Amino acid sequence: MRFRSLCSVRKPLIGSNSWFRSIVTNCRAVVLPRFGGPEVLEIRSSLEVPDLKPNQVLVRARAVSVNPLDTRIRSGYGRSIFEPLLPVILGRDISGEVAAVGRSVTSLRLGEEVFGALHPTAVRGTYTDYAILDKDELTLKPPSVTHVDASAIPFAALTAWRALRSTARISEGHTVLVIGGGGAVGFSAIQLAVAVGCHVATTCAGQSIEQALAAGAEQAVDYTIEDMELAIKGQFDAVLDTIGTEDTERAGINLTRKGGHYMTLQGEAASLADRYGLALGLPLSSALLWKKQLQYWYSHGIDYSWTYMRADAEGLDEIRRLLEAGKLKVPVEKTFPIEQVREAHEAKDKRLIHGKVVLEVH
Repeated sequence: MRFRSLCSVRKPLIGSNSWFRSIVTNCRAVVLPRFGGPEVLEIRSSLEVPDLKPNQVLVRARAVSVNPLDTRIRSGYGRSIFEPLLPVILGRDISGEVAAVGRSVTSLRLGEEVFGALHPTAVRGTYTDYAILDKDELTLKPPSVTHVDASAIPFAALTAWRALRSTARISEGHTVLVIGGGGAVGFSAIQLAVAVGCHVATTCAGQSIEQALAAGAEQAVDYTIEDMELAIKGQFDAVLDTIGTEDTERAGINLTRKGGHYMTLQGEAASLADRYGLALGLPLSSALLWKKQLQYWYSHGIDYSWTYMRADAEGLDEIRRLLEAGKLKVPVEKTFPIEQVREAHEAKDKRLIHGKVVLEVH
């Protein structure tokens, strides 16, 4: 698949805020025209770029990461939402430069290096030369951090931040258990909790034990050879379950202290909507969540929730500060030129690469 650099640009205009705004009219992008394997991804050389709304920013992409959500959507997850909107552009994370701003944006200037992430249901994603994000979905990239490293962080770290800081409201001295600390969300959660001053334990595969301990976890259990409920010591103020199986949910619930928070990434809203349609699936998922919340409140005295990534300017600002201070990092295992997006997705599907994959955009 060839991915030639191609975009059309109008002459620079002077906007109401008195700085120049280059308006890109069309650009190249990777699109998903139908659900399936990596082979369904198509590169289109001239896709229209919508006009910016007042609070939006046009970003010239330099690096975009491949998240599990991308491969799941490509395979059909969330079809109740995305199928009527096909073709869509995949991708959530981005690092690049400001190319244009909406008239209400005063916090960012043309040419500044930024990074950020779109919300999970965005249909015009970041696998493109020029992506559009709300101003609250972006923050300045630290000069010391490369575009590749910056693009690996925001979606995963914001997912962890929303669970631990927004929902559980962890603070210094709290105890935190991260189930699945080897993945991008789990590893981000470990680092966020350590930075706050929490005591952190985690479960992960053997190859991630050393990394988790180096990041500040006080206990790291290899779930492939140990029983989590027997190996983990004590109970926790906050449990973030990034795996979300019946076994990890049961164990996580039992390891949550009375009055604490159990949060799982594997909520069932999308899967039930896919199975029964939005009209029936969403009410069913709400009823199921309410049932579990009542069940675990009365049986264990804990707060149970499904957690998702949501754009949050405060969270993104904290992530930027930690990134700049060297206290937050998601290691990138391999990069691909965006021309090889199919190969990147195939490698993730076949588990040939376990760590983070980033697409470079030139």
